[in-house]
Amino acid sequence: MSRPFAPRLRVSSLVSGWMPTGDEVLYANYLVVAGGGGGGRDSAAGGGGAGGVRSTKDATGGGGSLETPFLVTLGTTYTITVGGGGNGSTLPNGTSQSNGSNSSIAGTGITTITSTGGGYGASYQNVTQVVPFTSAGGNGGSGGGGCITDGISFSSTSGTGTANQGFNGGAITAFTYMGAGGGGASAVGGTATSTNGGAGGAGITAFGISVGGGGAGANQGTTNTPLGGNGGGGNGGIRSSATEAQNGSVNTGGGGGGGIDNGSTGGGEGGSGVVIIDAGMVATSTTGSPTLSGTIYTFTASGTITF
Repeated sequence: MSRPFAPRLRVSSLVSGWMPTGDEVLYANYLVVAGGGGGGRDSAAGGGGAGGVRSTKDATGGGGSLETPFLVTLGTTYTITVGGGGNGSTLPNGTSQSNGSNSSIAGTGITTITSTGGGYGASYQNVTQVVPFTSAGGNGGSGGGGCITDGISFSSTSGTGTANQGFNGGAITAFTYMGAGGGGASAVGGTATSTNGGAGGAGITAFGISVGGGGAGANQGTTNTPLGGNGGGGNGGIRSSATEAQNGSVNTGGGGGGGIDNGSTGGGEGGSGVVIIDAGMVATSTTGSPTLSGTIYTFTASGTITF
């Protein structure tokens, strides 16, 4: 009796330069990073949260298990969306900051793979008009950091991250007058202390690049520098020296640093996202001008890819 035919299974990136013959099962590894959240502005503003991170290789966001590669259908065009970073607040009352935008991979035959934009950092004057006054960092892929609180008449909370994408913004300590750090892909944002704004939560390294660092909270009372998280997070502003907050790094999903009330630029902008796909073969067509290294396509702007 003849042996029944069994299709050959090929998991992506095992063989460089492989060409299909028609009976293979082809899977694509990916990294999808959303845009980071913008930092708040005004006294002791919070840092923006990192954009959500989903990856099938090396590490992924939120402390979860690696994502599952998706099954590629030859001839299908997949739409790649690269999310922009959120705005840092430029208004004196700190109300114009925003979350980062989502990044995704979509196409016929797959469930859309979406990473959620990072949450914005809180601002002291961006409050509800009831007692106790409250101000909150935005929820997102990683949560934005909260701002100052006295525990009585004014309170603030940090935003929450998305499961398996990122972590929450940092904790607030009463009477410190420092901003909390935005959450990162691999760690909660730093706590605001009496000596410095909270550091941005750390990001992860996947496909050889560091992404998903949270933005640091602002420092209102000392000369210390609040540091953004590894993976593109922006440093927080320093009020005593009028040092401006930094933007999150482009194409990392890093959160923007928390801004100061005596600066001219406000909260840091969130860094734009990035999408990487490796199906172990060269695509038949792309749009959006991705870079190609071997069989790895890196999209720094939205586009399409067809295998």
